[in-house]
Parts: sequence; C-alpha cells; structure tokens
Amino acid sequence: MFDSSTFIKDSITQLKDKIKGKAVMGVSGGVDSTTAAMIVNKSIGDNLYCILVDTGYLRKDEVENNIAMFKKIGLNVVAVDARERFYKKLQNVIEPEEKRKIIGELFIRVFEEIAVEKKAKYFVQGTIAPDWIESGGGLRDTIKSHHNVGGLPKDINFEIVEPLRDIYKDEVREVGKKLGLPKEIHQKQPFPGPGLAVRIVGEATRERAEIVREACYIVETEIDQAVKVGKIEKPWQYFAVLLPVKAVGVHGDVRAYKNIIVVRSVSSIDGMSAAYSKLPDHLLESISVHITNKLKDHIARVVYDVTNKPPGTIEYE
Repeated sequence: MFDSSTFIKDSITQLKDKIKGKAVMGVSGGVDSTTAAMIVNKSIGDNLYCILVDTGYLRKDEVENNIAMFKKIGLNVVAVDARERFYKKLQNVIEPEEKRKIIGELFIRVFEEIAVEKKAKYFVQGTIAPDWIESGGGLRDTIKSHHNVGGLPKDINFEIVEPLRDIYKDEVREVGKKLGLPKEIHQKQPFPGPGLAVRIVGEATRERAEIVREACYIVETEIDQAVKVGKIEKPWQYFAVLLPVKAVGVHGDVRAYKNIIVVRSVSSIDGMSAAYSKLPDHLLESISVHITNKLKDHIARVVYDVTNKPPGTIEYE
C-alpha cells in the first residue's frame, strides 16, 4: 500500500544527501513536475531554479497562469521564451518519434544554458513510471519516446535527479495533495511534455499550433463547465487533435475545404490503460458548433475518437 507521507519524508532525506549545490528543473505546471519541484524545494530551498520554457506549444494563457501559480506556492521560477527556436527546429518534421527527440534535446539545451548561468550541477525531472515504461529499453518495446526519457540526448552536462521515477500518476496526485498543492494542480489533467506539438499530426507549424491551441481551449472549457454543473464526471484527459487531412464542408452557401479536428476524452486511473469517455451527445454537439464557429476559417468538421487504450494511445503521437 502506497503511503504518501512516508514517500515524501524518505524522498526529502534522499535528496538532501544527493543534491550538493544548485539544481535546475523544467516545470510545466502539471502535477508531475510541480509535485517533484515541491519535494526538491523542501530539500534544497532556493537552490532549486524552476524553468518554465515557452515552446510555442503550450495551452492558451498557460505561461502567465503558471508563473503566477509557481510564485504563489513559493517556487523560484525562471521563464524562458524559446518559441522561435522550437518552431525552427520542427520545420518539415512529421514523424512523431523524431518530433519527440528534437523537442527533448532542445529542452535540455535550454536547461543547460540556465544551469551554466546559475552554476547548477543537477537537473531535476518530473519523470514518473509510465514515462520510462512507454519509452522502451531492455525487453520493453518503445510505444513512444517521452521527451524526458527516450527523447534525452546522450551528451548531458549535469546529473539527472528524478524523485518520482518509480510511482504512478494516481500516486503522484496523492503526494501532491499531501504537499498542500491546490486541487486545480494535483487533480489537473495530464499534458504531454512536447505539448501541442504532438496534438498536431504532421508538421507542427506556428499556424497549426494556434489552431489546435484554440480547439483544445474550447474542448477543455466545454467539458470543465459540464463537470462544474454536474452533467458529467471529470474525465482523466480531454483535448483536441489537428489532423493533416482536409474535408469538404459548407459555410453558408459557400463550399469549404478545410481541416479536421478530433476530440479525444478518456477515463483512466494511471494512464497505462484508458477507455474513451461516453460524453453526452449534447456536449459533443456544443463542442463541435463552438469549434467550427470559432475556427471557421480553418476547420470544416469535428469528429470524436471512440478508441480505447489499447489499442490506441491516449495522445496521438
């Protein structure tokens, strides 16, 4: 039986012995990295520099909201605008594994620059068990290379520290709650490290990122509102995906030939398996109408994914 209090106590003791000096850590505002940051912060205090990288693939208003949240819970945060670097590196990149590895390496290069500036020798990650399990190695097949595992470059100039490596998402949520994180953080839906780049099937251009960012915002807003008024239970994860194909539609009396958005919503416990959410028709219709009205210059139709995991994965890439 997992005991969050014991885990926190043991982790703090181990981290005090392990980290002798300053450390940097990439944070996204999600439960994994925020929980890991809180544990390390309790171990080394302001010697931890939490780095929030704006890759250009974060959700709507996420940078501003996360900076305010990190400061509120007492973390030492450094924000870095790296949007142009990520857009440039991902030009003409289509294959998902290549995307993930490019993103993983560029994250590390940004962190290394801050580490040199702060004279930090340690790099903390919010890696959890499903990350390294799905990234493969040994007898395990590579399902997808998580940017913080299979996406890491070989030439890293600091020691990696992963306080959550051996626990699962439901256990991370327990730890976050025990640490006093607000519910909107410890119950926050997962968001992939590569961000919206893996919710764009095909090339992750600036324009396509803007489209899927708005579509994801609509999906999240509609489902959050339905949860708030008690129409549905909160799904594990819910978002939009932009496909690299177009379909014929009609706007007024005019033929349209535009992109397709997929809505994805699943229930799960630890992310290792999942079932698609049985969302009510009226909610799906509202999401579809909202997306096709708001993004009428880009989207012709909206479809709903009814694939479980397995055989599908939760994210598309």
